[in-house]
Amino acid sequence: MAALMRFTIMKSIIRFLDRTLFKLVSFFAQLLLLSAVITGIYQVFTRFVLQSPSAWTEAWTRSALIWVVFLGLVLAFRHGEMLKVDVLNNLLPPKGRRIIFHFANAMCVAFLGFLTWIGIDMTYRVRFQSIAGLDFSISWIYASIPIGSAIALLAVLVYWFNPEPLDHQAHIAE
Repeated sequence: MAALMRFTIMKSIIRFLDRTLFKLVSFFAQLLLLSAVITGIYQVFTRFVLQSPSAWTEAWTRSALIWVVFLGLVLAFRHGEMLKVDVLNNLLPPKGRRIIFHFANAMCVAFLGFLTWIGIDMTYRVRFQSIAGLDFSISWIYASIPIGSAIALLAVLVYWFNPEPLDHQAHIAE
């Protein structure tokens, strides 16, 4: 009975994360990607049409794309799309696949934990530097490393304990 209760609570937490945190991450990644595309187009227009390039657009585009990479990392890990070795999986029996699955997830958790820790240190070290062309600290860009890595670590754990994302389960049921 207690095990069933823990399982139900874990499923509720996973459902909550799928419906809130991971959707929010997806929304911000898409918004930042759109802003990078728009500022990139604006940069080309000001440079080649107006012959007066804008000073801030290149820095913003680069910064937005860095955030997109780390937020996209979260989504890829949640859907189990990062560490797939299909050839090896197809050659192994089910028990071997499970071993590879658990090993790969353990390595991802260890690496993302390390990256989060190092990212926090790096973000703190550069807090007084500013971005050329933009008037804010470069630590806002470096913050993508620990924030993206920490949420990606959570995504790996969620995938590890529930390999099928909620939206994928809904498509299967239809």
